[in-house]
Amino acid sequence: MKRLRVNEDIRPLSEVRTGIASFVKQVHDTKRPLVITQHGKGVAVLVDAGEYEAMEERLELLQDIQTSVSQIEAGQGIDHADAKARVLGRIRK
Repeated sequence: MKRLRVNEDIRPLSEVRTGIASFVKQVHDTKRPLVITQHGKGVAVLVDAGEYEAMEERLELLQDIQTSVSQIEAGQGIDHADAKARVLGRIRK
């Protein structure tokens, strides 16, 4: 996802209500999120569907990495040679 441009990508809810189609097009074309404000505070973010899916995939990968780190720190990991032997053993069967 591209970085937010403060002067272009933050809009009040009242403006979004009247021109939602153009904002959806903007988000799709630029691949940048649109922050929607209400009473001067951010309340929602409009994101391109493809960009959202990519964010979800990155988040899942980061969670998997964190789980792996936690498991290693808890002594649940195995060394490289053992892992390699297990994988090769499964392939050969």
